[in-house]
Amino acid sequence: MVLTITRTYFPDGTNSKLECEGKFICNTIELSWKNNETKVSCIPEGKYFIKKRYSNKFQWHLEVLGVKKRSLILFHPANNALQELNGCIAPVTKLSGPGLGLMSRKAFVKLKELVYKALDKGESVELIVKSDSQTGMTKK
Repeated sequence: MVLTITRTYFPDGTNSKLECEGKFICNTIELSWKNNETKVSCIPEGKYFIKKRYSNKFQWHLEVLGVKKRSLILFHPANNALQELNGCIAPVTKLSGPGLGLMSRKAFVKLKELVYKALDKGESVELIVKSDSQTGMTKK
C-alpha cells in the first residue's frame, strides 16, 4: 500500500491531502517547515514506512519510520498543529486554516482502519511526502 501526502506550506503550519493510491482519504495538518528541527518542524519530504504503535497516551496509532535525526513521528488525532503536535502528523476531516483542522478523531479512525487492514495482511505501507507543485507553494 502506498499513501501519499501532498503538502502546501504556510508560515503557521502545513496542510496536506492524504491519498491512498490516488484515492482521497483525508486532509492532514503538521507544523511548518523548520529544517527538520525536533518537536518544532514537520518532517522532510521523502519516502517512509508506517507501522502500528501503542502508547498509553494515544492507544493504538501509527508511527512513521526512517525519519532522519528524528524518532517517534506519529499519526495521531489533533486539530491544532501548534498546540498539539511535536513534529507528528494529524489526519483531519476538514482544513480550517494553516495547521488547523476539524474532526481529527474521525479522520484518524478512517486512516487507521485502512492501514491496519493492510498491515494485518502482511503488506508493507509506504508513505510518500511531497509538496504541491501545482500551487507553486514550497517550503518557507
